[in-house]
Amino acid sequence: MGTLILVVLACLSLISQSKCQEIARPNSRKVMELRGSPQSVIWVVQLSDLHFSVHHPDRALDFRTIVGPTLSMINPSLVLITGDLTDGKSKDMLTMKQDKHEWIEYQQVMDDVIRTSRLDKSIFYDLRGNHDNFGVPVVGGSFDFFSQYSISGQLGRRGNVNSVTVQSGDRKHLFVGVDSTMTVGLRGPTNVFGHPTDELLSDLDTELSQWDSLSSEPVTKISFGHFPLSFSAASSSGKSLKDIFLKHSVSAYLCGHLHTKFGKNLKRHHRLGHHLFQLNIHQNLSGSKKNCSSLPVEEFWEWEMGDWRKSRAMRIVAIDHGHVSFADLRFDSGAKKTIIVPTFPLDSRLMFDTASGRDYECQAMNRLAYQTIRALVFSVSPVVSVIARIYDSTSGHHDLVLEAQMIKSNLSSGDLYAAPWNYQAFEDPSPDRYWLQIEATDIMGRASLTELRPFSVNGLSAKLTWTWKEFLVMGCQWDALYYPIFWFCLISMFAVLIIPKVLLTFSKNQYQYKSLIADKSLISFVIWVLKELCKFPVIWFSLLGYLFYLILFPWFYGQVFTEAAERGYMTYKGWLVNLSIQKKVEFIGSPDILMIVLSHLVFVVLSAILTIAGLAAEREAYRVHMLTLSGKKEDDYGHERRCNGRSKFFFGRRLVRKLLLVVCLAIYWKHFKSCRALAKGYEMNPFLHFPIYSLFIPLLLAYAAYKTQRA
Repeated sequence: MGTLILVVLACLSLISQSKCQEIARPNSRKVMELRGSPQSVIWVVQLSDLHFSVHHPDRALDFRTIVGPTLSMINPSLVLITGDLTDGKSKDMLTMKQDKHEWIEYQQVMDDVIRTSRLDKSIFYDLRGNHDNFGVPVVGGSFDFFSQYSISGQLGRRGNVNSVTVQSGDRKHLFVGVDSTMTVGLRGPTNVFGHPTDELLSDLDTELSQWDSLSSEPVTKISFGHFPLSFSAASSSGKSLKDIFLKHSVSAYLCGHLHTKFGKNLKRHHRLGHHLFQLNIHQNLSGSKKNCSSLPVEEFWEWEMGDWRKSRAMRIVAIDHGHVSFADLRFDSGAKKTIIVPTFPLDSRLMFDTASGRDYECQAMNRLAYQTIRALVFSVSPVVSVIARIYDSTSGHHDLVLEAQMIKSNLSSGDLYAAPWNYQAFEDPSPDRYWLQIEATDIMGRASLTELRPFSVNGLSAKLTWTWKEFLVMGCQWDALYYPIFWFCLISMFAVLIIPKVLLTFSKNQYQYKSLIADKSLISFVIWVLKELCKFPVIWFSLLGYLFYLILFPWFYGQVFTEAAERGYMTYKGWLVNLSIQKKVEFIGSPDILMIVLSHLVFVVLSAILTIAGLAAEREAYRVHMLTLSGKKEDDYGHERRCNGRSKFFFGRRLVRKLLLVVCLAIYWKHFKSCRALAKGYEMNPFLHFPIYSLFIPLLLAYAAYKTQRA
């Protein structure tokens, strides 16, 4: 109580509101002033998705042997570790909960890395990922190992939003970390989304605005977190991280989570507006780029990076006169002897659509920043030569047009190399005409080259496109898409069952197999197949009842926390669980459950309905075929001959039935794997905790196959 009174009195004695907030929340803000380094540029290191595991000791071993010496060579201002510090998975990767031994290993490895790198522990900022939150019922509880063993936890950074400002010369660089993991941590696989609350967004808003009153000093703002924005849900009021980032003109949001399965480094350019889909990496702005007003431009980049888990990835982010760029490194083949990070001119594929052009055309930035080519060069051995080369791609080939020797900064701790150039000679309406490459040679004669990258000094951005996998994970806002997809799937399945039933009731003589052969219409074929399903009343009513079951009742009961607490149950809306320190919490883990729900609806239920309909149709076609062969048809001879020929071609050996039975086995296998994963993941017995979910579809498929076999 006495401490609280002292804090309040101290706050009242200050004129500045931001200073009051700094005292009241001492762990959320920090200011670092760099001395002896190049004032035009700072650099930080990002690591993500370490996944230290008791089953894979090589991850921690490589981290200890590679990262410490590399950080010593790079000497960054900050080290950002954006989540999934530990794996939290069993050896078969099905049970997901906290393992204390992994956290002890993480603490020991980080202590070794800090000692080897000779960096101050306070510049390391690690935050939770979803794996670090598996099965954690409450932050600060006995299973919240992050608070005990992480660097942020040891340094007392208790909030979900923490910031640090790096002061270099007259420019401030504000970094704000965001922990948007679930407040109640479920086990996987229903824990894959970030869940920012309104309180967290308010704190983020406050942290990003802490220097706004100092309009005379330039500030570059960067935020970092674990989840990409496509895997971040909106708050209860409908706000999102994107809204806050746009409001404060954040330059970049750094994240992880997706590893390299969908792309080596995923990117997305954001502008104002809410969209379920973004078809291209760049979200374009209509109209002229030239806008010399002092108003901030509402756009930012989202840069997801690869993982340490398999790719051994590290990222260096550089800020040069406010220009933000990065270089991704991979250590899967061992440590690097030399690392080169070009800082200017920027890669035109990663420039802002509006701000970059405005900076150049309106001279919003110091023209001195344009007068040299610059790059950071780090090496274990002394560097004897750094050369910048510019190529012209007009001819379709890369023709060398400039080669310049780069000179090291005269500051003792500077790793910045620069070469003067006539930047105006490289103004061009094409953002990818000119390409830059930098070569560094150390005293041992080892040469290192950067990749060729396009640049545009006049602020024109080159366009990038997604592959379909990249679009799937970065271009779709999955929290907003979950319910539309869910209801579309259910309505479609209801329509598949009910519409043919109505047609069968009121038009029994239409869409018969005999008329189908003569008609040859795809629509007639589909309606006939679905109508045949309706002739199996037991199967039809069972499927209809199962769809209502999926809407109205729990799917299964499971153990969702690391500790042996009361079980929760999952519906299509999420999990309902009981916490010992809280009242019942309703429907947590949405839209995370889409990993289970949509997979079951599409690959099991819908596939089973269509397969059973196909079996019913094949049964009817075979019946007609057998009647034709036995002479029981009443048609004329010519029509009987045509029908007989077609039946022999399609159904003579019942190849369609065999194919459909193979599809049944595929559905069995998919459903079995899903049930096995759920049983292991949530410690369930299929016959006790989810009998309808686990047994209904297999039994129905078996019954349909049996009925078809008897035909």
